[in-house]
Amino acid sequence: MSDTTYLAEGPRTAIRPFTPADAEEFTARARESRELHRPWLFPPVDRDGYAAYASVLMEDPTRAGFLVCERTGAGSAADGGIAGFININNIVMGGFRCGALGYGGFAHATGRGLMGEGLDLVLRHAFGPLGLHRLEANIQPSNEGSVALVRRAGFRLEGFSPDFLFIDGAWRDHERWAITADMR
Repeated sequence: MSDTTYLAEGPRTAIRPFTPADAEEFTARARESRELHRPWLFPPVDRDGYAAYASVLMEDPTRAGFLVCERTGAGSAADGGIAGFININNIVMGGFRCGALGYGGFAHATGRGLMGEGLDLVLRHAFGPLGLHRLEANIQPSNEGSVALVRRAGFRLEGFSPDFLFIDGAWRDHERWAITADMR
């Protein structure tokens, strides 16, 4: 993927927008990662699902989607491969300048720090070029990996919301985590 233009690059990862051409790799990684994602997350696992999902992220101005891509620097097959995704949803500008994060790492990339580096790149982009002031992450308390990711990134726990989001057929409790530009 040497012709790919990244929005931001770190030592081991880079972020870029979703594209229609990512459908095959993204859905294959999502299928491989079902056990990791359940019961918290349900990314698209087929081409039609991906097309609907990605088109919203590419066309809706209240959303920004980022693929976290692995950089090996050695031109290997893994270079540019998708390690995960981070989306900013419900973006509101004006006096609020806030968005809500949604994210998922793929099984082949777990435990390697790639999502942490990718989240740092997204935070820099969100608080820089996107002009946001605050990002929130609403996480089910039992999702220990997700809580650890935002905690390492400097998010603060702000509260608890019972029956907050309808996921997998039921209303789920969530912890509210947030970070502001001045915390970075």
